[in-house]
Amino acid sequence: MSKKKSTQKVRGQYQIILNNDNVNTFDHVIDCLMEICGHNYYQALQCATLTHSAHKCSIFIDNFDSCTDISEELLKEGLDVEVIKYINHA
Repeated sequence: MSKKKSTQKVRGQYQIILNNDNVNTFDHVIDCLMEICGHNYYQALQCATLTHSAHKCSIFIDNFDSCTDISEELLKEGLDVEVIKYINHA
């Protein structure tokens, strides 16, 4: 009996990490996360707070091209971001 491979789509393979800086205001970071990443206010606030306290936070997970496009927009807004391989810790 052969096993079927799972056809369930993987959530994403890459993630954008937002790094803390001493330049951008909370309001600017929140606005960028809502405008560019599609976060609602509470998601954006939580990511900004986590970034401030933990010095970094994963803010977006998707395929490489999407992460690259979004990270470029965030960089244009002055945010310190990087795209890295997503590791599922679950």
